[in-house]
Amino acid sequence: MQYDYDLIVIGAGSGGVRSARIAASYGKKVAIFESSEVGGTCVIRGCVPKKLLVYASNFVKTFKSAKAFGWDVNQPQFHWDRLISNKNAEIERLNKIYLNLLKNSGVELIPHHASFVDKNTVVANGISYSAERILIATGSTPFFPEIAGIEHAISSNEALSLQQLPKEITIMGAGYIAVEFACIFNALGSKVNLVYRGDKILRGFDEDIRHFTEEMFIKSGINIITNSNIIEIQNHDNQFNLLLDSDICLKNQDVVLCAAGRVANTQNLGLENVSIKLKYNGQIEVDSEQNCGVDSIFAVGDVCNIHNLTPVAIKEGHLLMDRLYGGGNTYPEYDYLPTTVFSQPEIATCGYTQEQAKEHFGELEIYKSRFRAMKYAMTDIEDQTFMKLIVQKETDLVVGCHIAGTDAGEIIQGFAVAIKQGITKKKLNQCIGIHPTSAEELVTMR
Repeated sequence: MQYDYDLIVIGAGSGGVRSARIAASYGKKVAIFESSEVGGTCVIRGCVPKKLLVYASNFVKTFKSAKAFGWDVNQPQFHWDRLISNKNAEIERLNKIYLNLLKNSGVELIPHHASFVDKNTVVANGISYSAERILIATGSTPFFPEIAGIEHAISSNEALSLQQLPKEITIMGAGYIAVEFACIFNALGSKVNLVYRGDKILRGFDEDIRHFTEEMFIKSGINIITNSNIIEIQNHDNQFNLLLDSDICLKNQDVVLCAAGRVANTQNLGLENVSIKLKYNGQIEVDSEQNCGVDSIFAVGDVCNIHNLTPVAIKEGHLLMDRLYGGGNTYPEYDYLPTTVFSQPEIATCGYTQEQAKEHFGELEIYKSRFRAMKYAMTDIEDQTFMKLIVQKETDLVVGCHIAGTDAGEIIQGFAVAIKQGITKKKLNQCIGIHPTSAEELVTMR
């Protein structure tokens, strides 16, 4: 049967763009559909712009510590509007790079929303397009719980482009996105309230990391309210009063940021026309081949909700195209994925938490260290660093590494390679550290 394309990709985020480019590199005719900006969540309204705001917020400690190192820094002035303008310019630059990547790869960009007609056909802007295979890479979108007045809350998308820095902001949630924005706004001078339904922030992280970072966040001035749900948001001339089920009322909030999770972008895709299975919370169910249960349809990235990380989406898409068109036989490996929360302190992890490791491996050896980084030794900044190694006692394998402190993400990347390759605690002990660094602590803990 003749098709218009070999491959249609729905969604031009990181996973979709990589998939399209790799397929095109194998000589396939590829079209990619995107109704918003090319680059997706990560580049346009996620990881990249957020990290730029993180960098901006980190300057506060630099200015505070400068005097101890001989610098006189007159009262520094922060301009939110300048930061947002420069951030927007950088995102526009990256968007153009992504557009050029598609163009130079020979991928046809169709700037419209696509939905399924059948397993080989989509329709966009009233026009039908067919392909031998179709890849869904539509990502995820912020989740808003059903509470009274939720229409007054914003998501992380809007938080990246606020017209002015809020004097006081309440953030719903306590995962990656919530704590990152809490730390950004707190450092830049906003009063921050973090409201979470559970008893401790960062569910799913190692318990020691959760305890340590919550302690550091509170010391930095963030007001953490746990075991509480917002049940109503009241708008009074664009000032918001929040009623909590714990009988707390937060008054006169400038901004309410909902960071209560994300859901797969599967709405309005016409999935009912192709009998694709969805899991209980809307994400697409795929097998090891990234197949959706229909022989011609595949999915990668956040829409599958396996591990919602940009590098995972890119890896899934790249390896899938290698298998479909390049004779490859390699599959993504999801064990020992390194990840970082760009909070203050920064949090980085690789492998199992102590709780997970105990269940999976049995008897463990645990190594911990808490210290004040040399960077702050001469300053009034009381930031601490926490590091933890989890070792399977029987094999001496390092099965978990957890860090909270300055540059934790940069540190974890190298150790993640070693852990992935099966490093033992004995081999780690044989390494000679770089002195003076925080990272050397990981090879000197006994």
